[in-house]
Amino acid sequence: MQIGKLPRKRIAVLPTPLYELKSLSRKLNGPRIFIKRDDLTGLAFGGNKARKLEFILGDAIEKGADTVLTAGALQSNHVRMTAAAAAQFGLRAVLFLRGKEPSAYKANLLLDRLLGAKIEFIDFDDREEIIRRMEAAAEDLKSRGSNPYIIAAGGSTPIGCTGYYVALTELLTQVNEMGIHINHLLLASGGGGTHAGVVLGAKALNFALNVIGISVSRPADAIVERVSQLSEETASLLGHKLRFSAVEMEVYDQYIGDGYAIPTPEGLAAIRLVAQTEGIFLDPVYTGKAMAGLIDLIANQRFHRDEAVVFLHTGGTPALFTDEKIWNR
Repeated sequence: MQIGKLPRKRIAVLPTPLYELKSLSRKLNGPRIFIKRDDLTGLAFGGNKARKLEFILGDAIEKGADTVLTAGALQSNHVRMTAAAAAQFGLRAVLFLRGKEPSAYKANLLLDRLLGAKIEFIDFDDREEIIRRMEAAAEDLKSRGSNPYIIAAGGSTPIGCTGYYVALTELLTQVNEMGIHINHLLLASGGGGTHAGVVLGAKALNFALNVIGISVSRPADAIVERVSQLSEETASLLGHKLRFSAVEMEVYDQYIGDGYAIPTPEGLAAIRLVAQTEGIFLDPVYTGKAMAGLIDLIANQRFHRDEAVVFLHTGGTPALFTDEKIWNR
C-alpha cells in the first residue's frame, strides 16, 4: 500500500527544523552535531507522537470511532498527545495509566486532565492485564452504542510507525537542501515505534544513515527484537519486501540507570549542558538519557571528528516539571 492511500489527519506542524548545534559540538570536541526538533511538532507541547497520531487518528476516524482508548505510564507523553489529538477531532479519550492516583496532578498528568480525558489509574504494572482492561472497557462502550478504537501504548504499531518513515523523507530533503552529509542518527528508544520507522525509512529510501538507539527502558537485545519486528511489519504494510537483522541494529542500554522514568545524574547533567550551550530543553525520561549516551559515545571516540550526527529530539519536556526536587541534586 502506498503511503498516500493511508488515511491521515494533519496534526503535526511540519517540517520540523534541522540545524547544527555548533556550541555543543565545540564543547564536546567531537563530530558535528545536528538536531531534528521533533519537540516542535505543535500538538500539546509537541513531541514525536504527533507524527504517529496523524496516521493512527486517520485510521480511527475512517473507521467511525467516537472514542479512543490507550495506556501508558502516569507521565506518558503518548497519552498526553493522544488526549490532545482526540480533543482536536471531537473524540472522547479514555486513558489507562499505570500507577496510583497522586495527591497533586503535575506535568503530563495535569495536561491530561485539562484536556478532558477520562483517566483510569491502574495500580500495578501487568501490561497484559491493562490491555485486557482496555478491551473490556471497549466492549462495554460498544454495548452502550459507542464505537471505540484502541491505540497501542506509544502508538507503536505499523500504522503509527509510518509517521517516522515519512519523517525520514523529510530529513533526507532537508539534508540535501542544506548540502550536508549525515553519517548517524541517534535517538531515545523505548516502545520502539519511532526507532522502527526511522530504521525502515533509512533502508527503504537508500539513505546511507546509521541509526543508533539509546534504550531508556529495555535490554538492548529486547530493543533490537522489537524494532526489527516493527520495521518488518511496517514495511509489509507499505508494500516493501525488506528484512532486518540484529547485526544492522546499533543499540546501547547502559544509560538506563535504575529504570524507566528514573532520572540519572548523567541525564540531568546532559539536560543542563544542552540548555546552557544551546538554549534547548531536553527531558529526564527520554532525550536527557539519549544525550547522555551521545556525550559518552563521543568521549569514547565512537565517532570520527569529520562525521556528522543528527540527534532526534522526540519531545517530552513537560516531564521537566514532574519533580522539582531532582534539580537540587
